[in-house]
Amino acid sequence: MIRFIPFLIVIALLALSLWGAQSVTWLYGLSAILGVLVLVGLFDLVQTRHTLLRNFPLLGRLRGVAAQLRPFFRSYIVESQTEGRPFNHEERDMVYNRARNVSSVEPFGSHLDIQSPPYEWLAHSVAAIRPEETDPRVLVGAPGTAKPYSASVLNISAMSFGSLGAHAIEALNRGAAKGGFFHDSGEGGVSRYHRAGGGDLVWELGSGYFGCRAKDGGFDPVQFEETAKLDQVKMIEIKLSQGAKPGHGGVLPGAKVTPEIAEARGIPVGQTCYSPPHHTAFDSPKGLLDYIDQLRELSGGKPVGFKLCIGNRWEFLAICKAMVETGQRADFIVIDGAEGGTGAAPAEFLDHVGTPLRQGLIFARNALVGCGFKEDIKLAASGKQLSAFNMAASLALGADWINSARGFMFALGCVQSLKCHKNTCPTGIATSDLGRQRGLVVPDKAERVYHYHKNTVAALMEVVGAAGCQHPSELAPHHIIHRVTEDEALPAHLAYELIAKGELLDAAQNTGLAEVWEMAQASSFAPA
Repeated sequence: MIRFIPFLIVIALLALSLWGAQSVTWLYGLSAILGVLVLVGLFDLVQTRHTLLRNFPLLGRLRGVAAQLRPFFRSYIVESQTEGRPFNHEERDMVYNRARNVSSVEPFGSHLDIQSPPYEWLAHSVAAIRPEETDPRVLVGAPGTAKPYSASVLNISAMSFGSLGAHAIEALNRGAAKGGFFHDSGEGGVSRYHRAGGGDLVWELGSGYFGCRAKDGGFDPVQFEETAKLDQVKMIEIKLSQGAKPGHGGVLPGAKVTPEIAEARGIPVGQTCYSPPHHTAFDSPKGLLDYIDQLRELSGGKPVGFKLCIGNRWEFLAICKAMVETGQRADFIVIDGAEGGTGAAPAEFLDHVGTPLRQGLIFARNALVGCGFKEDIKLAASGKQLSAFNMAASLALGADWINSARGFMFALGCVQSLKCHKNTCPTGIATSDLGRQRGLVVPDKAERVYHYHKNTVAALMEVVGAAGCQHPSELAPHHIIHRVTEDEALPAHLAYELIAKGELLDAAQNTGLAEVWEMAQASSFAPA
């Protein structure tokens, strides 16, 4: 019976307040409050859904309050500068400062444990320089591509209209336009808000073919050509999978398909829309290359590539074998790490499906270098890339440029409240709620996006100069030192097995990919 004492106390207080209210009128207000609590307690006693509330009426509700407040107190009171997940305070503060265009320097020394793996550092040069280049670019386009594109080394990764609100999308695009970098549309199509700022766009095509979707859910080349030839669309990206939920399709409930969403995605208003976990426009590595050629022709010769999170390694190598056999090329490949974010994904996919960026990037680098394709096909890296060192490490290990989604969300003002999937984002970014979006003022946030890009690229060039290089493309594996154990640290070219140019074609048996290379076949994604 002890567990009922708090509830009994509330009942007793209600009785006393009602008795006292006969002479003290303000007690009627207190009586009303206590009466509501008593009614709640009685409901707790008789309901059958929650055992805790049934056994601890009123008192059991404190657990729910504590659970709601726990993330707030943990983030702002309990966690240290480097403990938070997915991003810690130090990382977020760095982005906030750069977005506000204020200094992001830190006092008194590093907060990191530099004596324990997996700590990494840059091997700087005694002949360090100040690079002349302040806006390093990457020319994307395989031989024969009619309209190659000059991309920044840092760009906005895929985020769809619908996952992000209209104000956030427009602010991102206006910032990209001012800074001269591209904005990936995400698989939700090129919306009016993506076009509002005039910034360069990379149009991402997922398995739902939004923006060029036929009535049967397949690919519509006529609709595709109309949008792909827009001057603002600079490249086309086929999404094979994404890091946060690779191999997982999607369902967009009809209730969320507003007229604006329907316009961007090319689907009926109010109708539930399904995205399969695989593409229907092709079903083999050679089919993918034919599809790339088709999109390149329909777009008027713009670069076409694909994005994926590495899964079965023979499948990626099968695409490489298909390129060897046919002579066809993708213009670029984006490797998305399993640490990539999304508005919502099953916990198992977030935590245990897909290859992390570092391992996926090195594997893709080995495959392209081993087949002699690295000069023709540009490689991009996406997944928790916020700082200049993150970028420099990926560039040294094979990437040509970096895409960041959550970095630019932080630039917009994201506070990592983890409400992306509830449509209750407090900063008005990951929500379609017009009232919440009102708090996000587009001109102000566009400036923050611009400054985050500008200041991060400037920091990258300082790191590049410290290594004695003029351009990020000069960074090499030996510039990155990786702590393997507390007593041993190795340069990346020794810490990882890196394949030499053409080695998969000439001597695959001497590499760690020999077995999986034999499994790959150009005509099928299935293992041989």
